[in-house]
Amino acid sequence: MLNGIGAPGIVLLVILALLLFGPNKLPELGRAVGRTFREFKEGTRDIIAETEPAVKSEAPAPAAQNASVSQEKRLPE
Repeated sequence: MLNGIGAPGIVLLVILALLLFGPNKLPELGRAVGRTFREFKEGTRDIIAETEPAVKSEAPAPAAQNASVSQEKRLPE
């Protein structure tokens, strides 16, 4: 994602952030971003936990049906 930025670009971004927000506001912004990521992570875990029991409760298909489905999904040789 940040492969093209490099070290000089990151330094420039840090200097720009210091100029825009000031040194007193940066720790507060960092905490807010961290809280946001944490809440997002918890929300995605909750959504995944809700969908997994529904998938696990489905009865497995017979072997003959599984074989025909797997043949349909294969790429032509």
